[in-house]
Amino acid sequence: MNQQTLILIIIIGIVVVWLVSMYNTLVSLKNRTDEAWSDIDVQLKRRYDLIPNLVEAVKGYMTHERDTLESVTRARVAAMGAQSVEEHAKAENMLTQALKSVFAVAEQYPNLRASENFAKLQDELSDTENKIQAARRFYNANVRDLNTAIQNFPSNIIASMFKFVGRQFFELTEEAAKEPVKVSF
Repeated sequence: MNQQTLILIIIIGIVVVWLVSMYNTLVSLKNRTDEAWSDIDVQLKRRYDLIPNLVEAVKGYMTHERDTLESVTRARVAAMGAQSVEEHAKAENMLTQALKSVFAVAEQYPNLRASENFAKLQDELSDTENKIQAARRFYNANVRDLNTAIQNFPSNIIASMFKFVGRQFFELTEEAAKEPVKVSF
């Protein structure tokens, strides 16, 4: 084997190792992003499970506030049916606004605020909101890393060859981001 052949084999070997390494990095970033979305999904499902209990807890007290309770139920159904990240973000913003309305109206009912069941649901919902916020930050950080790797040269060549696609950030609208759900009295 002559020296030129050996150099060519080494160069080809380096290129192959680089390609495999870049591909594995992209797969890892994609999987971490999928895992991060799964974390959000778990917390959203927990939130969806709490909402019917909240509606039931306030129904007896808020007999004249049927529209408010129905808007929460409609927003929950829409959020549960969302498919894309963009649809989830839009539906979650609507649900957050509907929950704000429930808690704003609940302030008018002292007996409801004193209810142990309602207080427990408030605490659980507050905890869930905090976990959703943390999961959203984790997801968005992973989306940023994946999108950066897909867009940077030379990894963008590998990404396009193997059809890696960027993801959307899971963002709140400005209106929903300004005011958190009020869950304590």
